[in-house]
Amino acid sequence: MSLDEKLRKVLEKARDSSGLIVFLTGAGVSAESGIPTFRGEEGYWTQGSQVYRPEELARWSTLASDPELVWPWYLYRRSICRGADPNPAHKALACIEDALEDRFALITQNVDGLHLRAGNTLQRTWQIHGNIDYMRCSRACNPQLFAMPDIRGVGPGSSFDHAWKAQLSCPMCGSWARPHVLWFDESYDEENYRYHSSRQAAFDACLLIVAGTSGATNLPNMVAEICLSRGTPIIDINPQDNPFTSMARRSEGGWLQAPATEGLKWIEDALSG
Repeated sequence: MSLDEKLRKVLEKARDSSGLIVFLTGAGVSAESGIPTFRGEEGYWTQGSQVYRPEELARWSTLASDPELVWPWYLYRRSICRGADPNPAHKALACIEDALEDRFALITQNVDGLHLRAGNTLQRTWQIHGNIDYMRCSRACNPQLFAMPDIRGVGPGSSFDHAWKAQLSCPMCGSWARPHVLWFDESYDEENYRYHSSRQAAFDACLLIVAGTSGATNLPNMVAEICLSRGTPIIDINPQDNPFTSMARRSEGGWLQAPATEGLKWIEDALSG
């Protein structure tokens, strides 16, 4: 399978224009690096004798009430991300940014940092759900991000080690730190999660390319809906039919039924041709 003629023409038209080409990525991109999708069958986590869904642990209210429950789970999840390497989809997006420069914008739901490790720049990569490698003050005494400490040996169901407490505290005020990620019971903002920038990118886009996401969160849906309402072509790269597939079909773009590693390589070839 490869690009059909219709999608090739859509890509060539965008390549030859002066508009912004926006990429929107989700968990399906990083799944090919071995990172389990958050809501998939692997998304159950054991802490002590209790089995949780991520929607139960990945909440500000849970962290605020019981940080010693949440932090071991989070550190284990981070170890999975740190053990993964960028795959050809991440590398294709880095090459596309090199080619397009300021005509490139990447909106990612992934918190694993693999896009940055592959070579995408922070200036053009908007991590709308945060980054697992950073933390910040839970009381917001200051807006600064701090590097996550390198705490190793945390496995499934590990208990909190009180020796970690100093490393997981805000260095400015001493309060608990919190992971720099968007929890399920929190809302997007511009300062931490690039809410307004992402919406503006949708208004400025001449093409939206969606890869590896099924539309389970609000802001990505909003970006696609803005593009659809403005007549911007949408290309959805996904092995399975999903809400973005429907929007892509209703636009001047379409569905590229393929894994992200294959589909984004074809996109790279078309945009650099």
